[in-house]
Parts: sequence; structure tokens; C-alpha cells
Amino acid sequence: MNSSRRNFLKQAGSAVALGAFAGEALAGAMRAETAIPQAENDSSNASSPGGKKIGYCVVGLGRISMGQFMPGVKISKDSKIVALVSGHRDKAERIADEYDVPHNAIYNYQDYDSIRDNPAIDAVYIALPNGMHAEYTIRAAKAGKHVLCEKPMANSVKECEQMMAACKQADRKLMIAYRCQYEPTNLKAIGLLRQGYAGKLQMMSSSNGFNIHAGEWRLNKKMAGGGPLVDVGIYSIQAMRYLTGEEPTSVEAYSSVIDHDGRFTEVEENVVWNFHFPSGVLAHCATSYGTNFLGGSARAIGSEGMLELNPAFGYQGLHLTGKAQGKPSLDVAFDNPSPRQFATEADYFSDCILQNKEPKTGGEEGLRDQRIITAIYKSCAEGKPVKLTA
Repeated sequence: MNSSRRNFLKQAGSAVALGAFAGEALAGAMRAETAIPQAENDSSNASSPGGKKIGYCVVGLGRISMGQFMPGVKISKDSKIVALVSGHRDKAERIADEYDVPHNAIYNYQDYDSIRDNPAIDAVYIALPNGMHAEYTIRAAKAGKHVLCEKPMANSVKECEQMMAACKQADRKLMIAYRCQYEPTNLKAIGLLRQGYAGKLQMMSSSNGFNIHAGEWRLNKKMAGGGPLVDVGIYSIQAMRYLTGEEPTSVEAYSSVIDHDGRFTEVEENVVWNFHFPSGVLAHCATSYGTNFLGGSARAIGSEGMLELNPAFGYQGLHLTGKAQGKPSLDVAFDNPSPRQFATEADYFSDCILQNKEPKTGGEEGLRDQRIITAIYKSCAEGKPVKLTA
């Protein structure tokens, strides 16, 4: 980021002004490039019975929205793109033409609230920097729209609670885009662990990160809320929770900066932390902006064997292996190429709206993670374990 842009961000007097620039800066953090054999969760089928498709307004035209979510919706069965929000009209018109979105359904950050007057919009997909999630979720709920919000949910517990309250008051659904909870490789690992493939679970580990470029908005604490922990470390937090099926009771964490090259003046470069779970399971996790973990990993070790997801969190190419006493070795890979994970995620939320069901990764799930993130940072600051409450 050059000095003029940095000054702009520091001097911006409102989230609207920030949004006009930062909404376009969203960069995809997770990249996995290995293709794997045919998917068992293909969403590119006929539309739902009755033909109703949920119309999404995409808020922020960055890499994750244009490169993953929107192409995913294009191959989905219950979802469609019907509107865009962008600070760059020319860019938005080009994308609108690609997705057959009428130009009168292109909004900017100043007139965002007028989405209330567009009946084609059922839900918004918020792909903005983390510091803008709360504002644009709350404004969407007040406009009568359901919300699919990218992770992390927000920058604080208070903001998460405000988002949940706004959606509840408006009787709108809120889902946090934890796509790995809808992805077949991770779901397979969860199922095998519940079935006792590895025996009694003893310990866990997970790592995730990438070597960040200077100038990324993720290095701005106001915009991002933190460093790699909130960006890609959250995948490891999630994995430890859904693989164990438990909530951690305490955490001990440490952070550091190794590369004093100007990138890490506001956020950490590395974080490691240890979880203790009610069953006695211990978990060790690490995340970094200073090295590339190549799609991340998650390992579960039990009394009879182990399961490993590696890569565990990328957009494609996920791989599950396992070895256990008296059981066949596992080597599982689904044909689930990018952007199919996003098609599955969009259709899941669309189905929740169509069937009036609460999403399994609703606001409560995002709030739990934010409380854990807050505790991890507290442990880093205080140099001692922090207890977690349910």
C-alpha cells in the first residue's frame, strides 16, 4: 500500500469512505492448487422444487467474491447473483454484465441502505474487510435482508452481539461463512472421529498461514482486527472445535514478530496456542503471516490411530489420510474443485432461508470464535493461561 492510500485510510472520517476503497481490496488468503478426483457434493444440479432461487447482493468486489463466491453461485442450484455493492462503478458494471445483473441493481456504499427497495435481493454476501462486517450486517438487517458474512464475524465480541441483535430484531437469518463445515473432506473427518476410527481422542494439532505481502489491508489493525490469528488461524480454532465436538475450557498463547521489515507494526506475525478441552484432549495450534503452510493442516491422534487433513482448509485439493490399529488405512480425496465449496455454502444458506431453518454456523458460532480469539490475545498479552466460558 503506498503512502497516499495509507494516509487516506488513517484520515477517513467514516466507514462509508473506508468502504469505498477497502471493499475492493479483499484478497483471498487461502490458496490450494491440487485438483482431486469427482465430488460427492456437486451443487450444479437443477434448482430446488418450485424453482425459487435466493437472490444475493454481493457487498465488496474483491478476490474472494469475484474469484470464488460469485463463480460458485453461478454453478449452484438454489442461488443467484442479483445485485452488487461497489465503490467503483465501472468495475461493477463489467461484473454485472457477466452475471446478468441489471445496472440499476448496482449500489455504492453511500446508497447501500436502498437495497431495501429491491425485492429481488433476499440476502447479502458481505466480503469486506473485517472491521466493516458489523456495520454492513446491521444495515442489511435493517433493510430486511438475510446476511451471509465472511469470517471472522467481526472485530470484537460487542460487534458480534450487535450483529446478532440486529438480525434477530429484523427476523433475518445470519450465517458466518465457515465453508469448511460444509466441505466433504472435513465432514468425512468429523464422521470418522465420531465413529471411533482413531479410538479415544487424545490430542490434536493444526497450523495455517501464508507469507503476506507488504501493503495488504490485513496488516492494518483497524481494518483487520488482528493478524494471522483472525484471518487464517481461525480455521485452526474451528477445526479443533468441530473435530473434537467440544468447546475449549482454557487457552495459553504466545505471539511474536520475527521479520522486522515494516509489515508487522500493527499486527502480530506469529501466534501459537494450546487448548484444553473438557474431555482432557489437548490441542496445539500455530498460525503465521511469515511462512506458507500450503493450505493448512489438522491432525487428530487417538488411542488406536490418527487422522490427518493436509491440506485441510484450501479452496480445493483437500486430502484426508488415516491409520488405525486393526482398520484399513484411509486415503480420501473428493473431486471438489474451486469454486464448488462456495456453491455448497451458498446453497446451504439459501436452503435455510427457503425452509426457514437456522444455519449451523449462525451468529452464535462466530461469537464463540471471537470470544476465543479475545482470550488468545489476552493470554499473549498477560503471558499466562486464560479460562474460557461456554
